[in-house]
This record gives sequence, structure tokens and C-alpha cells, in this order.
Amino acid sequence: MNKIDSYILKKFLLTYVLIQALFVPIAIVVNLADNIDKLLAKQVPFNEILDHYYNFSIYFSSSLLPLFLFLAITWFTSKLSSNSEIIALYSSGVSVRRILQPYMLGSLVIAFFSLLTGMFVVPESTKKYNDFSYKYLKGNRKAVDNKNIFRKINENEYIFLTQFNQNNNVGTNFTLENFRGEKLNFKISSTSIRFIPDINKFRLNNYSKRIITDSIDILENRRTFDTVFSFSVDDLTPLNYVAESLNYNELVNFIEVERSRGSTNIERYLVVKYKKWSIPFSIFILTLIGFSVAAEKRRGGTGVNLAFGICVAMVYVFFDKIFGVLAQQSDLPPFIAVWLPNILFGILAIYLVYNAKK
Repeated sequence: MNKIDSYILKKFLLTYVLIQALFVPIAIVVNLADNIDKLLAKQVPFNEILDHYYNFSIYFSSSLLPLFLFLAITWFTSKLSSNSEIIALYSSGVSVRRILQPYMLGSLVIAFFSLLTGMFVVPESTKKYNDFSYKYLKGNRKAVDNKNIFRKINENEYIFLTQFNQNNNVGTNFTLENFRGEKLNFKISSTSIRFIPDINKFRLNNYSKRIITDSIDILENRRTFDTVFSFSVDDLTPLNYVAESLNYNELVNFIEVERSRGSTNIERYLVVKYKKWSIPFSIFILTLIGFSVAAEKRRGGTGVNLAFGICVAMVYVFFDKIFGVLAQQSDLPPFIAVWLPNILFGILAIYLVYNAKK
């Protein structure tokens, strides 16, 4: 690595850190100004607020990483171009590929950091950020879907509840159906179900069990009945953001368990899983596009390049979000939905780099 490589790499990384250092505090101030009345009304302890905004900064930074990266590349490359440093490199016979080497090295550093934090650091901060938001800031909005619960517990058993209250661990109109193959083996019903932590059992009120045989049905009725099931309270109402709050290894295991239960949210969980790989990879693509856009010396200067760069980054973020939603609500496979923006922008990056020196 020569002095020019070191110079470009240093500019790249320092500008990226500077962009993060500028925008994250602004986001914190805006968010705090929007929620200060709620925090004061609920008398939230100061240490909890500090912890929340620490987690908010990590969550916000990771969510808008493509935008921040593109701004950093566009900004410092435009400065190099406006100072005729890029033109000087071209004039001395340095190829575009050679100029891009320190860019790619810087992208590798950021991508590796993004990969590790996205898999093991961001999930914990995301969980704490959402826990705080639902507890103090989102009013009556719930962190779980606790009505009309239908779950496949294992290969043979399904449960249904009209609703479940996590505050007192009580559910209403509980039904469990056990199948042997395609044939109903037995069915348990109760008007309510309550989990009792002291004895680690579920208590069923107005309990009824119907056992299906080839000849007759056997009925069993009790006013109350304490028993153990193969599911836990958390299985009944998982958090809306449960996938985002798990590290990569936990997420992989969680998806396998949910797949065996026939969860209807598998596509959403897979989108979260695949994004842990696609976002670090997108760093290289956005670096190529950012360089190609900003390396040309324009009459409008850095401002024109920044404006164009922001538009491209916002389009990428829009594509990333819209395809993620399509994967959850259509037949579009999650893997394709997550990687399609990278494929489309990858083609754009190759075209722009190929024509950069021209």
C-alpha cells in the first residue's frame, strides 16, 4: 500500500465516522424532542433514558448504514475530484481499477464490522430499543399479537385462543387438537387458561377432553385442571420484533423451530436472516456507485454529487424496504426479495464503473 492508498483509505474511513457522528446526535435530538412529553409524563428514570438512546443510536446507525456510507463516499470523492486529485491520477496513467483498491479495502473493513455487529450487537440493542418504546412511547400499541392466536406446537398438535393477556398470563377460549396422521386423536377445550409460575403448570377452567376412538367418543369434564403442555407462555404470543432481537445463531435455531410449527411468519424471519448477509455485501456495491458518481468533476461541484448520491441511496433503501414487505405479503421468495436490490444495483455499479473514466 503506497501513500496514495493510505491517503484515500484514511479519508474514506474518517469521513464515514464523521457522517455517523453528525447524523446520529441529530436523530437523537429529534427523537427526544418528539417524545419528551411522554417521558416526563411517565417519569421515566434518567438512567433508562440514557440506556435507551444508546441503543437507539446503534439501531438508527445500522438501519441507515447504506445511506451514511453513500454520503461518506460521495462527499470525500467529490472533494478529491474538485481538487483535481482524481484527474491527476488518471493523467499519470493510474487505472480506475487501481484507484478503487483502497476504496474496496475500506469497504471490506466497514462490511466486516457491519457483519459482526449486525449478527451479535445490533439485535440486543434492537430488543432494548423496542422494549423501551413499547413500554413508554407507543401508548396502547402492543408488542405482541394477542388476539385470535393459532399455533402449530409440534407435528401433531395445534392450539387456538381467542386472546391471551401477558400481564396476568390468562387466555380465553383455549382449544388444543391432537392428530394421529390426518385423524383427530383427541381435543381439549376450556373457557380459560392460566399459567401459574409457582407450580410451572397451566390451569384450565371448565376443562373438557374428547378422546376419539373407532367405536365411541370418551368425554372427560372437570371444573379446573392443572397440567403441563409442550409449549411455553412465550410461544403463545411471540414479540413482533422477536427475529430482529436474536443474534444470528439464535435466529437460525428459532427459524427451524418456527418452521416445524408451521408458523405463518417464516417469510418475515427469513428476511431478517438474509439481510444480515446482504447489507454488508451492499457496502461494496454502493462504494462502486458512489465513486463512479462523484469521481467526475461537475460544474455544480460537491453539492450536485451529494444531491445525486442521496437520491441513489434513498432509492436503494426504498427498494430494500419494499421488497422486504413483498416477501412477507406475496409469493416472492425471501432470498430473492432480499438480494434483488443488490443484484439490480450491482448491475448499475458495473455499468457506472466501466464508464467512469470516460
